[in-house]
Formats: sequence, C-alpha cells, structure tokens
Amino acid sequence: MERVTLRIPKQQVEEVERMVETGEYPNRSEAIRAAVRDMLNEQEEESRERSRRDRKKRGWAKA
Repeated sequence: MERVTLRIPKQQVEEVERMVETGEYPNRSEAIRAAVRDMLNEQEEESRERSRRDRKKRGWAKA
C-alpha cells in the first residue's frame, strides 16, 4: 500500500473519528479507504451508464 498525505477540515476528521469510536471502521485509514472506494465505484457506475446511453443513442440514430 502507498502512503498518501492529505489535509481535510477538522470537522470531517472529527466525524471520521466518531465512526471509528462507534466501531463502524477499525481506524481512520480504513474509513478513508472505504470513502475512496465508494467514490471510485460511483464514478465507474456513472461512466458505464454514460456508455450505455451513448450506445443507445447511436442505435437510434442508425434506424
């Protein structure tokens, strides 16, 4: 795994700490990794949806 340094607002750090304290995540790093995974998955799904729409548009244009 690669180390990344980032700066985020104190309020967001406190929210992440609360999620760790309540046991939702084992530590801050895992909480942030989960957020990045969610963001990447969402982006990937949006990209697939755009591709589907583009293919559908091209299909209609041929008719």
